[in-house]
Amino acid sequence: MKEIVKPLMQWYAKHARTLPWRSDPTPYHVWLSEIMLQQTRVEAVIGYYDRFLEELPNVQSLAAVSEERLLKLWEGLGYYNRARNLQKAAVQICEQYQGKFPESYEEWLALPGIGAYTAGAVTSIAFGKKEAAVDGNVYRIYTRLYADDTEISKTAFQRNVRETVKEALPEEAGRFNQALMDLGALICIPNGEPHCSVCPVAEFCKARKQGTMQCYPVKKTKKERKLEQRTIFVIECQGKYMIRKRPEKGLLAGMWELPGQEQHMSLEEIRDWTAEWDLSGDIQLLGRAKHIFSHVEWHMLGYGIHLRDIPEQLRSQGIFCDAQTLREQYSIPTAFAYYLQSL
Repeated sequence: MKEIVKPLMQWYAKHARTLPWRSDPTPYHVWLSEIMLQQTRVEAVIGYYDRFLEELPNVQSLAAVSEERLLKLWEGLGYYNRARNLQKAAVQICEQYQGKFPESYEEWLALPGIGAYTAGAVTSIAFGKKEAAVDGNVYRIYTRLYADDTEISKTAFQRNVRETVKEALPEEAGRFNQALMDLGALICIPNGEPHCSVCPVAEFCKARKQGTMQCYPVKKTKKERKLEQRTIFVIECQGKYMIRKRPEKGLLAGMWELPGQEQHMSLEEIRDWTAEWDLSGDIQLLGRAKHIFSHVEWHMLGYGIHLRDIPEQLRSQGIFCDAQTLREQYSIPTAFAYYLQSL
């Protein structure tokens, strides 16, 4: 991989993406951006990044913020455990390192929510360490460069790529890692035809010479998503709406949600379920919606239920608040976005 260093760095000098965290690559900025970018597009992250920094400008403020406010700031980015681990790591940095960021790869790797890629990215970009930052972009570039048909989730393959990249790192390791990121995002793209005609390292690419770029990388066959039916309730009483907390473990752990039941319920079943409640109007069908998680797909059926008084059984299951408070203070996963429109 050493042969691509010079042409790639020259290309990056001219074509690097302008991103807010690159203009001031402090450890906090680089770390926050890398966590936000996990499984999320750059275009979607920029607005969240700016708003997050405005309210939590440093590691101390991140360590001290309430979880409720943290998740509200994260709302819409998904994969909420990223935010929780971000705060756990911030607390550890404040307690173990007195708020000063550790500089070694090993110390970063020991923090909550930090894997090999993030540790390599932060230490190389923020501290100039010669550490590799290898993710899906790099696996794709590597397998095309060498026409390597190894299935990329294999541990031995990933270790080999990290070692190969680390051996090739120039003094400006952080810039080289970012150049690989941009090459994968702009040229050697994952979906569609790669832009080989403008690739700065095309002459070294075996897949291009063979015309087999689309054959790489070789990925493990994904399992089919589990389909789950759910009934969602928008329960209103005197202008206030019910939300409740999900269990502390499992999908959307500890998040606030609109109440619901497994499986689709018919209107007749809901009438039976609410028979002892003092309804102020007809039960409304709010329609069907779908939300896709990484391994689960929800097929939802929603109903609006209006009450004169709150039954005791509901008081113990959640809270009631007005629509403005709900939107401003509570983080509701985007899975419920379709039904939140009715508030």
